[in-house]
Amino acid sequence: MFRALCRRLSAVRKYSTTTAEYPFSKSVTASQPVLPPTDALRKGKGLMQHLSKTLVDPEKRHMVDVLFSRRHPERLPPGSVLTAYTGQAPFQFSGVLIAIRRRGPSTSFTLRNIVQRMGVEMQFFVNSPDLKRVEVIQRAGGGGGRQGRRMRRAKLFYLRDSPEKMTAISAGVRG
Repeated sequence: MFRALCRRLSAVRKYSTTTAEYPFSKSVTASQPVLPPTDALRKGKGLMQHLSKTLVDPEKRHMVDVLFSRRHPERLPPGSVLTAYTGQAPFQFSGVLIAIRRRGPSTSFTLRNIVQRMGVEMQFFVNSPDLKRVEVIQRAGGGGGRQGRRMRRAKLFYLRDSPEKMTAISAGVRG
């Protein structure tokens, strides 16, 4: 099994880019090439250290498995109001969850809010190192009341055309 993993990693790494200067700027360079597994790694030495660098951390795994899952009872349905905290500016962004793109480790979600009478959308990748945490402000539930109003669509792109519905959902949440 480990040899199959090594073969798969080396097949993926064939397509990685090499370090080169970006043609339009002297200070920007392309990403570093991914090194093939060493002989020690092929024998199993340093395997846990290698896996801890390449695998997803447990907090991000929890977000993919629970919050952005299709079937988990604690999942976040579209129409929920969230705050995403990032490591770079803007450091936090609150908005209505209008879309979830489920692609395993590449799962992403899109938040939309009205900022200074202008519609702003931000897409966040769950496994990005810039995303620190996601806080649920209001959960879109089933049937109204304390749980909130359930949306009947998987993607709420129609909110782009109707800002009055958008403000009714977010109910005073600022981003």
